[in-house]
Amino acid sequence: MVTLTPTQNKYLPYVLAVALFMQILDATILNTSLPQMAQALGESPLKMQWAVISYALTLAIFIPISGFLADKYGTRRVFLYAIVIFCVGSILCAASPTLDFLIGSRIIQGIGGAMMTPVARLILVKSYPRNKLLTVMNFAVIPALVAPLVGPVLGGYIVQYASWQWIFLINVPMGVFGFIMGKKLVPALFEDTKHLDWTGFLLFAAAACGYTLAVEFGSQTGRGTYGLVLAFLSTALIGAYVWHAKRRQAPLFPLSLFDIRTFKIGITGNLFTRLGISAVPFLLPLLLQVVFEYSPSRAGWLLAPIAVGAIGIKPWVSRIIQRYSYRTVLVYNTFFMGTLIIMLAQFNNASQWLWFIPILTVMGACNSMQFSAMNTITIGDLEGVQTSSGNSLMAVNQQLAISFGIAFGAALLNLLRERFELDTLAAFQTTYWILGILTILSGLYFLRLKPEDGRGLY
Repeated sequence: MVTLTPTQNKYLPYVLAVALFMQILDATILNTSLPQMAQALGESPLKMQWAVISYALTLAIFIPISGFLADKYGTRRVFLYAIVIFCVGSILCAASPTLDFLIGSRIIQGIGGAMMTPVARLILVKSYPRNKLLTVMNFAVIPALVAPLVGPVLGGYIVQYASWQWIFLINVPMGVFGFIMGKKLVPALFEDTKHLDWTGFLLFAAAACGYTLAVEFGSQTGRGTYGLVLAFLSTALIGAYVWHAKRRQAPLFPLSLFDIRTFKIGITGNLFTRLGISAVPFLLPLLLQVVFEYSPSRAGWLLAPIAVGAIGIKPWVSRIIQRYSYRTVLVYNTFFMGTLIIMLAQFNNASQWLWFIPILTVMGACNSMQFSAMNTITIGDLEGVQTSSGNSLMAVNQQLAISFGIAFGAALLNLLRERFELDTLAAFQTTYWILGILTILSGLYFLRLKPEDGRGLY
């Protein structure tokens, strides 16, 4: 355990907060801006998912490298370079004349993001004792929870009264602040590490891309066969990675991580639970603007209750988990989230907007509790060098779930509209029903936890 100065001990969690704020603001501000961006770029609003998927998928692919670089070159240096790359990518996004250029710029932005937030989280995991980890993590994300509150509203006003380019340019001054803060506070932490497992990295990256493209092709008329072939090849690549990892001394993700029961349950439950949840922030602004014809700013205000609920529940998360255990909280909370997603399917006209507020507020609270509980139980029992690889795999898992969830939600929506010829509103409603049911079913996996699991974390 590293020895922190009093200043570092007090303010280091804010480094993670700044990194999370930048990334979450970038994601939430983009969702409400997609219809106007689509119009400016000459694209359909319902075909803009790759502006979001490309970023999340890039994060998932390059996060494993962040752990290796942080261990080898030091957490401070990698964190500072990550901020610079993220800001350069943001400037390129603002200069994008076409959707393809935007997707390429989002990939550059994702490379910076892949090293920024995971490394900041890793710094906290290595700097504080386990019995303080949940409290420190919760404290670190409270300022970052402001981003989902500000993002949709700010994004709506920017595209309505200025231009969509500014949703990326505002990252630059925040990046400068984060760079200065990181240079003063972040300790230079190193770990003994071997050469990066490039073979494992390429197998994993190819499989992740393959699965995402398989979902996309599966929803397109005449391309279903391509989707099945890609899904089969991606599964074969995962099998090849397992075969490779068993024979390599230092694989990209050691299979020994899955010998830790809480990690195995946490990482698997994390993936399947987020599949349904991740599609909602992408689909809801489209429903409000494309179907109900809300203005961008009004849609942004209606999304704000999600952040209000998340902020409001945060101070109570530790107490609730201590009172009821990780197992109970995760099982019941996942059920509540699935039910709330299904409730979104009941809206059928713009005049029902008042009912959105309580539902989205409770949804934000459930999301906040879910993510805090899942993340902490997943990495809580890791020690030594396993901490870096386990932290990276958890972050990879989260981004894969986001990319898969958005790809699945968008593919399902387009499939219902184009192949089953449902009108747009009915397609949205059916999509929410399916996502909600899948979320409820995913919660059953957490029954594998024991009531006493995670007690040492609080």
